[in-house]
Amino acid sequence: MLSRHSNEILAAMPEGRLVAVDLLRGLAIAAMVVVNNPGSWSHVYAPLAHAEWHGWTPTDVIFPLFLFVVGLSLVLANGDRREFPAVGRRQWSRALKLFALGLLLAVFFYNFRDADYNWLRDRLERIRWLGVLQRIALVYIICCYLLRWCSPRGLLVATLTLAIAPWLLMLWVPYSDGAGEIFRGQLSFGNHFSAWLDQAILGSTHVYYRTAQPFAFDPEGLLTTLPAAATCLLGVLAGLGWRASSQSPAAKTRLAAYWLLGGLVLLALGQLLHPWVPVNKALWSPSFVAVTGGVSLILLAGCFYLADIRGQRRALAPLLVFGINAIALFMLAGIVGRLLIAIPVGDLSLKQWLFNGVYRPLFGGYGGSLAFALSCLAIFYGALWQLYRRRIIWKV
Repeated sequence: MLSRHSNEILAAMPEGRLVAVDLLRGLAIAAMVVVNNPGSWSHVYAPLAHAEWHGWTPTDVIFPLFLFVVGLSLVLANGDRREFPAVGRRQWSRALKLFALGLLLAVFFYNFRDADYNWLRDRLERIRWLGVLQRIALVYIICCYLLRWCSPRGLLVATLTLAIAPWLLMLWVPYSDGAGEIFRGQLSFGNHFSAWLDQAILGSTHVYYRTAQPFAFDPEGLLTTLPAAATCLLGVLAGLGWRASSQSPAAKTRLAAYWLLGGLVLLALGQLLHPWVPVNKALWSPSFVAVTGGVSLILLAGCFYLADIRGQRRALAPLLVFGINAIALFMLAGIVGRLLIAIPVGDLSLKQWLFNGVYRPLFGGYGGSLAFALSCLAIFYGALWQLYRRRIIWKV
């Protein structure tokens, strides 16, 4: 039955697509849904949680992997044209729509269990300006301009500059708190130059970590958006490598080997840098760019080899359903996740009621929390499959 379903997926696959890219995007968005929707945040297996500060887990790779695929897609969307289009209404429209969808998720919540809850005050007046979709929008438009302006060599220089320059600012630029105490080179939670910048520009009520001390900050903050763009540019460079290679089987195999080797080198480089340049997602440090870029290249090489060289697509085919409508899945998961928290069942939310009444008794705390997330993913898959089989692709 699974094999028959996989055949249906492949038969409905739009023509002319590089399957590995859709698989990679599907892997990233499916993993994002799983880690963002546990049954209980108190019961999350360590690999499915972010590192507390320095260091990394598999979960920390997911968002960079998605940005890496954004870079790949920018190259593939240009087809065989060598010159990239001028940045205009179409690109800005897409970026603004993504940003607006992120703001929609930021305000889409109401606490029905709190009689004193004030949506205008708590959600609209204190809106979180930045987030996942907002970062994708900003990174996308930055990379559109760089693709237009830069040669391949220039893109490599831009990647290194965007990865390193913000880190140097964090190390060298002095900043002060409200009491006048001056800091420089701090890299702790709530005390780093990026946090100071977020609080100064966005305000302490418009970021994710509002109570961090001495500075409130956002993990998708302003300064760290620049090295996030470097991650996207790594995907651009990988895409340019694919476009420059011939499509013979031998050339494809060599390309997969180059991607794998490049990924291993970046991963090792990031790990070696860690004692001096900590791997840190919130700071999007140069070592974090290297580690996550390395993992992304390794996964790209694997998907490309299996799906586009060997043609072994059946086992991975369900990821295509997620990958082709990734933003639709992200919005669906975000809205449903918020509804599960908002809808009351007695003194509990619907999510708490389901977890405590169904999943935890059946699977235990940690197993039930994961089972809840996988159940959400399965339900979302059913909805996305209906779009896929009708060849409906939601584009922004």
